[in-house]
Amino acid sequence: MNHRRLRHRRRLIAISVGSAGALAAVLGVGLTSAMATGSSSATPAPSASSSATTTPWAPENDEKPLGQKKAAVHPQTLSADRKAASALQLKIPAPSGKYSVGMVGLHLVDKTRTDPYVSGSTSRELMVSLWYPATSTSGHYKAPYMPSISGAHFLATRGLSPQLVTLPTTAGHVLAPVNTALGKLPVLLYSTGLHSDRAMGTALVQDLASRGYLVVTVDHTHDANEVQFPGSRLEVNRMPAGTHSSDTLKVRAADIKFVINQLKTLSTGGNPDAGHATLPTGLTKSVDMTKIGMFGWSLGGGAVATSMQLDSRIAAGANLDGQFFGSAQNKDLKRPFMLFSSGSHNRNNDSSWRNMWSHLKGYKVDIKLKGAAHLSFSDNEWMVAQEARLLGLSQAQLQQQYGTIDPTRAIAVQRVYLAAFFDQELLKKHSTLLDGTSSKYPEISFVP
Repeated sequence: MNHRRLRHRRRLIAISVGSAGALAAVLGVGLTSAMATGSSSATPAPSASSSATTTPWAPENDEKPLGQKKAAVHPQTLSADRKAASALQLKIPAPSGKYSVGMVGLHLVDKTRTDPYVSGSTSRELMVSLWYPATSTSGHYKAPYMPSISGAHFLATRGLSPQLVTLPTTAGHVLAPVNTALGKLPVLLYSTGLHSDRAMGTALVQDLASRGYLVVTVDHTHDANEVQFPGSRLEVNRMPAGTHSSDTLKVRAADIKFVINQLKTLSTGGNPDAGHATLPTGLTKSVDMTKIGMFGWSLGGGAVATSMQLDSRIAAGANLDGQFFGSAQNKDLKRPFMLFSSGSHNRNNDSSWRNMWSHLKGYKVDIKLKGAAHLSFSDNEWMVAQEARLLGLSQAQLQQQYGTIDPTRAIAVQRVYLAAFFDQELLKKHSTLLDGTSSKYPEISFVP
């Protein structure tokens, strides 16, 4: 009986992270090649947007952080074997908030929509992670950065492998109880760059959770380079070549609206997970549907405006160095919005930002992070600096792609200003940081 209970608990934990493969990574168990095989042998399809490739903040640069040509990756060749003893252990910056962090992964299926990136009548399905302030974390292991098979695919696209690099352990304790003493939690949604993974915002996301937010990260399936579903199924980028960014944003906005609908189901006591996975204790009582914000990096930043136009439940939005595409930039938006740019990008050289700024009719703020580059607003900021030796990147190359600001400092400043914005607009806690320049954060300038 005890053995059966142990097996049942392990199955539930695997689902909570998003796949059985993640459990294997945690337990140090090797996976056979058959288990590592994805559901399709198709290689990722190339995609394009209308923006110029010479523009550092263009979406097509989101998936090319290393300045080198990536080899084609075939899912069926991936191995999630036990990591080598000499593998480089990556470390993610710890959260700065006062609360412990919990995490759960959910598999969501939208039966009202078909997947626009695959043929046939396949329902649109997503993987999301929920990060939240937790309590009683003892006995709840910390989630891996990515599930093992998608993580191996992610590393392979960089010319690396689990035998060379071990992805970090996050601060999120899987299935830990929600800190219900905080009452209902304000909600933030996160959308990442083109062909990027929901994990790519983890440094910011888990920090916001440690400050008291319920943060939901979304993988946009077949736009993302890799998404691992329960049963060790790997779905890769299948976006048709030539797809326009405005069309991509329409899909993402529909994804976000669907996720918000599923949060509504959670808030009324339901379980939206396709396999009815175990939920953390207290979660269904902790979703505040009246306080919803959204932020995103690069194309994910552009998705914020498109999503806010589609869904009025999103009360405030922040764009981290992303271009806008489609009609959203030309429509009035009366809700609070933050533009947060790298040192070389803003309204002076991005017409989409100028257009958007003129149509922002609610509270608005435009800030710039000196010394930062476009990729500084993703987890590449801390990750690639640690991998530089293996990747053969010089300090000059790192600075060219990630700017001159210290990675730890870049992340710390982003965390503080994102929290200040959402604290002010969702929680009505005014922050003097948003009133003007601060001697404590001289890297931040305000664009009038």
